[in-house]
Amino acid sequence: MVEAYMKQSALAHLGLNARRATDGPTGVKMAEVVGTGQIGLRLDASNKKMRDAAEKALGFALPMEPNTVTSKGKKSALWFGPNEWLLMTDHAEKLQKVLSKALGNHHAAVFDVTDSRITISLSGKNARDVLKKGCGIDLHPKVFGPGQCAQTSLALGHVLIHQIAETKKTKAATYHVTVHRSFAEYTWAWLEDAAAEYGVA
Repeated sequence: MVEAYMKQSALAHLGLNARRATDGPTGVKMAEVVGTGQIGLRLDASNKKMRDAAEKALGFALPMEPNTVTSKGKKSALWFGPNEWLLMTDHAEKLQKVLSKALGNHHAAVFDVTDSRITISLSGKNARDVLKKGCGIDLHPKVFGPGQCAQTSLALGHVLIHQIAETKKTKAATYHVTVHRSFAEYTWAWLEDAAAEYGVA
């Protein structure tokens, strides 16, 4: 296991902190989301006793509808499939232990995937336009809004898109784009290039 002080983002070598400034208007803002842990959870959702145990440990209900998200405080559960979820939290190690203990007598899987993925925040009035260039899902505000997520392809990479927020007046959106480490640099470079025409910071 890698020592905590040796861990490094897959984007660290890009020197993103030195590239914050931009000239002219900015239609898109990009940033790496740091400090958020990711826990994979698999269990039989039709088993009420098992689901109740997991939800009691989480402190909120798991999303049962496809491509939806439930949250409480700084914890979120993203629907991955009929019996699978991705949990986002600031305290991954603690949550993994609590869930593992709660589900110890059940046929379930709880596993830390924090180091296998990175998350990029994409926001601004043109954030949706950027994603539409390489993504096949319908991102129209009437179809895909805050509290929804989807696994899809973005250009040549597989990503998870989670809409975090939306400005009521302008419909400007904030997305979290989660991608495996091996595609992190490619995804960042693609997003940055796709956002260039709108002004990106």
